[in-house]
Amino acid sequence: MSVLSDICPGGLIEWISAVGATFILIFLSEIGDKSQLVCMTLAARYRALPIVIGATFAFAFLNLLAVLFGALLANRLSENMINIGVAVLFAVFGIHVLLAKKKDGDKNISCKSVHSILITTFLLIFMAELGDKTQIAVVGLSSTAGSMPVWFGATLALSLISGIGVLVGSKLFQHIPMILLYRMSGGVFLILAAFALSRVF
Repeated sequence: MSVLSDICPGGLIEWISAVGATFILIFLSEIGDKSQLVCMTLAARYRALPIVIGATFAFAFLNLLAVLFGALLANRLSENMINIGVAVLFAVFGIHVLLAKKKDGDKNISCKSVHSILITTFLLIFMAELGDKTQIAVVGLSSTAGSMPVWFGATLALSLISGIGVLVGSKLFQHIPMILLYRMSGGVFLILAAFALSRVF
């Protein structure tokens, strides 16, 4: 019973309520956000499972940082530094995709290792969402509703958002030639890079 009390200091009902409230708030705020767009774009080229796993790990880690360090994290990293990092990462990935050769585009996408897809997804999501409104919301919620239920609710919501993005991306772009998908994906990431850079100036 003491273990349960440590996990749910305010009681099980309060814990579930905090999880539910966090889930609904984060889910609604992230529909159509850039992280879901990233997952959709990646799903057009790579296998679904490692994308979902990579995104979930990234969100779980970001939410952990938010509930543990909160304002300290925001004070150490300026918004400009974060936006520049996001712009560089998206631009590099976008250019890499745009420069893909036709023969690379026609290859089976399953040839890319699970590990590299997972790492790519983790880095893109992590940099895109670091210091974003969602992380700030998690900081605020954890200060009033408790760290564990907020972390759990936010991570669950963001994982579901990623899964929806992957499902939509894989189905929507299923019948489009791979080389065209490369061009579309590269363009999307360059647009995201430009948007991130515009927030610096």
